[in-house]
Amino acid sequence: MGVEEFLAEWHDDGSTVLVHTSGSTGEPKPMWVEKRRMEASARMTCDFLGLREGDTALLCLPVDYIAGKMMVVRSVVRGLRLFTVPPTGHPLANSLSPVTIDFAAMVPMQVWNSLQVPEERERLMAIRHLIIGGGAIDDALAAELRTFPNAVWSTYGMTEALSHIAMRRLSGDDASEWYTPMEGVTLSLTVDGCLVIDAPAVHDGQLMTNDIAEFADDGRFKIMGRLDNVICSGGIKIQAEEVERQLRAHMREPFIISKRRDEKFGEIVVLLTEGDTADAETICHRVLPKFWQPRDYIHIEHIPLTATGKPARKEAEKLT
Repeated sequence: MGVEEFLAEWHDDGSTVLVHTSGSTGEPKPMWVEKRRMEASARMTCDFLGLREGDTALLCLPVDYIAGKMMVVRSVVRGLRLFTVPPTGHPLANSLSPVTIDFAAMVPMQVWNSLQVPEERERLMAIRHLIIGGGAIDDALAAELRTFPNAVWSTYGMTEALSHIAMRRLSGDDASEWYTPMEGVTLSLTVDGCLVIDAPAVHDGQLMTNDIAEFADDGRFKIMGRLDNVICSGGIKIQAEEVERQLRAHMREPFIISKRRDEKFGEIVVLLTEGDTADAETICHRVLPKFWQPRDYIHIEHIPLTATGKPARKEAEKLT
């Protein structure tokens, strides 16, 4: 879908828009969402960032998914000047000079790619408000972004929440691992420690997530991982994302932590890698606590990803 096609749908007489979930934890599914709720989400983001009419926005994400659609809606609702480039891995390859970008949204892969090219890095640093979503931001990337002169944010949300309901600062002295909910959002935890979102402006009723969260005293929160990514091995609960965080600085080749049913332990940790399994095993024995270490290492040609570049964990589990 192109921008003009979406705008035609946005301005028609219908009250809803068809979107699709990303498929990071299962099969992508279609959803009909109300335009008025998308407008409310757009205002929440623009207010949080202090965006004003006439500010410039860059669309470099596909309009097929909620992140791209919401960039268009924010521009319509707040009167932003929207500039579009193809949704590639190098969205800043061509200069928009003399245009200064006040607001852009990217996935981590686009940010990482841009940092590798001096001209693109300079353009990235010039963006006044950069929000990053759709995937994990590893420690190395976060360290580079911390020195940026302008505001860089990691977003928390999902398609059902119409993009995001909270942000955390990645740049400057205010950089933090804790997310700040946007106005009108109330959060709580289930008995399993999973985040519950109450954001009536963007979602009808409470939104139950599978994200294991921890609250700070001031109402901010951080995500520890997903409940369905907990590996129960020999009575010990192991969070797949936490194992990946520990390994990321040491693994040179793409990898993913998955699991497999096991008669003795119930489940075991399995590492899938595009690199050498012997190297991966050596690193794991050096870096990880004993009970987190994978019991099997499997070489695969490509780590399975969703259409939006997230780890396709259900597909990975099928390969174990």
